Amino acid sequence: MLRLEPRAKPSLLMAWISPVLAVVLTMACGVLLFLAVGKDPFASLAVFFWEPINDLHGWSEVGIKVAPLLLISVGLAICFRANVFNIGAEGQLVTGAIAAGAVVLYFDDGGNGGFWLISIALLAGVAGGMLWASITAWLRDQFNANEILVSLMLVYVAELLLSYLVHGVLMDPDGFGFPQSRLFSEGFLLPIVLPGTRLHIGIVLAVLAALLGWLYLARSFSGFKLRVGGLAPLAARYAGFSSRRSLWTGMLVSGGLAGLAGACEIMGPVGQLTPSISPGYGFAAIIVAFVGRLHPIGVIFSSFIMALLYIGGELSQSRLGMPSAITGIFQGILLFSLLICDVLIQNKLRWRK
Repeated sequence: MLRLEPRAKPSLLMAWISPVLAVVLTMACGVLLFLAVGKDPFASLAVFFWEPINDLHGWSEVGIKVAPLLLISVGLAICFRANVFNIGAEGQLVTGAIAAGAVVLYFDDGGNGGFWLISIALLAGVAGGMLWASITAWLRDQFNANEILVSLMLVYVAELLLSYLVHGVLMDPDGFGFPQSRLFSEGFLLPIVLPGTRLHIGIVLAVLAALLGWLYLARSFSGFKLRVGGLAPLAARYAGFSSRRSLWTGMLVSGGLAGLAGACEIMGPVGQLTPSISPGYGFAAIIVAFVGRLHPIGVIFSSFIMALLYIGGELSQSRLGMPSAITGIFQGILLFSLLICDVLIQNKLRWRK
C-alpha cells in the first residue's frame, strides 16, 4: 500500500519550482484531453499557449487579461498572508466597477474627461471595493463570522445589485431596453500604452501594485506584523501584534485592488456597465495567488499563465470547436497539479505491505 510520510526537511527549491512543474503537468494533461476528443494534441496546445503570443497584438490582448488578474491576486496574496481568506474578490470587483461607472456617468457629458476625472473614477472604484470588503471584515471582527462564507455570498449580492442598476437607473435611455449603461466618452477611457492595440494603463497600475505589495510585505514593519500574524497567531499575540489590524488591512487592501480592477475593466476594454463585467477574474485570481506562492512578484508569472489560458480558451473555441468550458477545465487542472506538487514536496510516498 502506498502511504504518504512527512519529509523531515521539505525542499525550499522545489517549493519555488513546483508552479513551473504544475504548468508542465497541465500541458501534459492537455495532451491527453485533446487526444480524448480527437484533436491533434500538439497543434491544439500551440493554439492554447503559442498563438496568443506570436505577435504584438496577441501580447497586448494577453496584457489586457493580465491587468485585472494581477491587481486582484496581489491583494489576495497580502490578504492570505494574514491568514484571512477573502473569497469574494469577484463581488468587490463588481462593486468597484459600479462605483467607477456611476462617477463616469455622472460627469460624462460627451466632453473630455481628462486626467483628474479619470483619477477620481479609479479612486471611486477602489473605494467601492474597499466598502464591500469592509462588510466581511466588520462581520468577522464583531461577530466572528466566517469570512470565506460571508465574502462568497456577497459576490451574488453584488452581481444582483449590478443587474438591478443596469436594468434601472443606470440603463442607457437610448439603448432600446438592453440592460447596459451608455457607452463612456473617449475622454473617460483609460489611456492606451501601446499604440495600435487595446492595452491600457491598467497594466502599469497592476505591475506597480505588485512592486508596492512586495515592498510592503518584505520591507515594512506593518507587513512583517501581518506575515507573523498569519504564520504564528499565538506568537503575534504574545508580541502584541494586533490580529484585528491584520484582518482589516488584508481585507481593505484586497478589496481596494479588486475594485480598482473592476474600474479598469469598465474604463478599458468594456467601455460601459453591463450585467457581466468579469468572466470570473475574482475566482481565477485565487488560483493565480497560490500558483504565485502568495508572493506579489510571483503572481506576475502566474497572472501571465492564467491570461494565456483565457486567451487560449477563446481561440480554441473558434479554431478547434471546443466548448467554452475548456478554460475552466485548464484552470482546474492547473490548481490540482499545483496541489499534487505541494503534497509531494511536503511528503514522500512509501510502499508498505
